[in-house]
Amino acid sequence: MRKCNRSSRFPMIVTIITLIFLYAPLVVVSIASFNNSKYGGAWRGFSFRWYEKLFTDTAIWEALVNTLVVALIATFFSTLLGTLAALALYKGRGKLQVFHYALVYSPLVVPDILMGISLLLLFVTTIGIGAKIGLSLELGMTTIIIAHVTFCLSYVTMVVLGRLQDFDHSLIEAAQDLGANALQIFFKVTLPIIAPAIIAGALFAFTLSIDDFVITFFVKGAGDTTLPIYIQSAMRRGTPAVINALSVVFLILTFILVFTSQKLLEKKK
Repeated sequence: MRKCNRSSRFPMIVTIITLIFLYAPLVVVSIASFNNSKYGGAWRGFSFRWYEKLFTDTAIWEALVNTLVVALIATFFSTLLGTLAALALYKGRGKLQVFHYALVYSPLVVPDILMGISLLLLFVTTIGIGAKIGLSLELGMTTIIIAHVTFCLSYVTMVVLGRLQDFDHSLIEAAQDLGANALQIFFKVTLPIIAPAIIAGALFAFTLSIDDFVITFFVKGAGDTTLPIYIQSAMRRGTPAVINALSVVFLILTFILVFTSQKLLEKKK
């Protein structure tokens, strides 16, 4: 009996250690955001100094707006193209299907630095060709959005395709027996069933886009700053205290969104 009780405590101990490992850095960042010291090496007193600087620093909010614009546009196009790609891969049958799968899934395994360099070479080549034919092209927000759509598309396709693998074809056959055409079947049968996967893929793409640094660093133009780029440059300048305050604000917003979504799911149930 004693051995059984001891063994039953082990998963709880591992869980507690894991939670401490995950949340201890967040607690440290939260405490450091109220430290009057610029570098956080020693406690210099409680202060809201860095939050005041955060909400008055226009550069941070400009970077945040750029990040949200890129993330929203990239999420829309990657969700649309990823859903269509998943439907094509699911319905398509042919010898080239393995090649099609490889094209879609390769961005999942290619290192970010390699993809960033490849996209940069592609954009530079395209800009050079455009200059020869009189088109004015340059690195900027457009190239960032294209790059984000490129790597987010694969993740959306993976999520939606996973949902399609469990699709019940008898529903389509029943709709056809009732006289529904192809468009009616898609919008009234197929789309409602795969809608949760589409939403999940969109959230996945939004998260990846808003958090990306490596690929954005290669394909951005001069003066085009997203929030991850701004944070990296701020850390290099030696001003991490404002970044601590920004991190706490994002943590609070994240917890609010998670709490709200949980409440909505409970009401739905």
